[in-house]
Amino acid sequence: MTRDHPDDILGATDELLHELVAANALDPADIVSAIFTVTPDLVSTFPARASRGHGWEHVAIIHATEIPVAGSLPRCIRVLVHAYSSRSPAEIKHCYLRDAKALRPDR
Repeated sequence: MTRDHPDDILGATDELLHELVAANALDPADIVSAIFTVTPDLVSTFPARASRGHGWEHVAIIHATEIPVAGSLPRCIRVLVHAYSSRSPAEIKHCYLRDAKALRPDR
């Protein structure tokens, strides 16, 4: 993401949620809660607004700011989803998109 603008934040979040849901066959009814974090340079909107378009109307959500570590990836949105699943931990797909792929090249 190149700028702090609501359309960019919501678009990137929508892309991430779509990837997470598809990769893990998540049903909105199985999602209990989600924690969305953003780097301190993203302040124009709440990224979880994008989750409503995925049917997450009853999901408990909280936002937080990443700690500003020198040299960390700028303009980064992360989400930690808590969901019921029959998959083993090894079968869960953790998604890293765009520049965030550099955070976990092993995934």
